[in-house]
Amino acid sequence: MQPILLTILGEPASKANSRRLVFIGGKPRVIKSKKALDYSTAFKRQVIGQNRLLAGDVVVTMTIYYASRRPDLDESLILDLLQDVAYLNDRQVKERHTYWGLDKANPRAEILVESRAAAAQEAGGRVQAEK
Repeated sequence: MQPILLTILGEPASKANSRRLVFIGGKPRVIKSKKALDYSTAFKRQVIGQNRLLAGDVVVTMTIYYASRRPDLDESLILDLLQDVAYLNDRQVKERHTYWGLDKANPRAEILVESRAAAAQEAGGRVQAEK
């Protein structure tokens, strides 16, 4: 199956730092921060029509370009948002490669999702060709 290549504009929130406590009906609840909610909405708008889900184990490679040097590298929100876009469940992700980039004018995430079997076969083909 063909790999899925996406470029998502905007700077993702760190999932670890993107929770807030609110009270709903007098009971405390932990929900996503405004930045995480806004990024989730923007992400979903940018992937409308993308519903080619990969089956089986997948490899995700992404470079996240931040607008400043301040944010920590955190791909967890993006992996969650890729559910029902590139794969059915993020438990399918068995290998990931995540890179931090800086682009003050154009923060974004460049994402490649591919079948783990296809990625291994391609890597094996390169090794064979190098011998």
